[in-house]
Amino acid sequence: MIDLFGADYSVYVRAVRLALEEKGVAYVLHPVDVFAPEGPPPGYLDLHPFGRIPALKQDGFTLYETIAILRYVDEAFDGPPLQPATPLERARMTQIQSILDAHAYRTLVWEIYVERVVKPRKGGAPDEVGISSALGPARRIVSALEALASSGPFLRGDHPTLADCHAAPMLDLFQKAEEGAMLLKAAPRLTAWLERFRARDSFQTVIA
Repeated sequence: MIDLFGADYSVYVRAVRLALEEKGVAYVLHPVDVFAPEGPPPGYLDLHPFGRIPALKQDGFTLYETIAILRYVDEAFDGPPLQPATPLERARMTQIQSILDAHAYRTLVWEIYVERVVKPRKGGAPDEVGISSALGPARRIVSALEALASSGPFLRGDHPTLADCHAAPMLDLFQKAEEGAMLLKAAPRLTAWLERFRARDSFQTVIA
């Protein structure tokens, strides 16, 4: 049994949960709200010294950082492999994950989705200047991911990989913003992939 710590709304917690569901690994999600006024709950910094989410614990073994957790989940448990067989394809998978972490997360989720969707939902006004400034980088990100997406049913071919688990939560939120939906229309492979992945049991369990 895996103990996973984090918030169910977090794209990174969702990425790990998708991998666990795809592998068929049982887990318990322990809610951790790092944005609470009082900060992370007592003791959480023992699991993640930087106070972020997710963190994983199993039989006294603890692990943090999403990419490390994803690889551990795939390699430590039985179930369908979530990493490609060849070095080139594993490198492409990791390239997509790196793009998501280094470039996509802040731009697509915080600067566009949160501003356009979350703030108005809470009664606030979106930062229109910030959204406009984010569109150029967002267009570049979508173009890069579209170029790396294969023509198969998944991002890198015929089988889901950690790249699918990593990307689906971010792009799902991004498409809910009108700007995200507009930019994804110019990325037919990404759009078709996201629609297919949303129909998977793992996605329906974790996100829908």
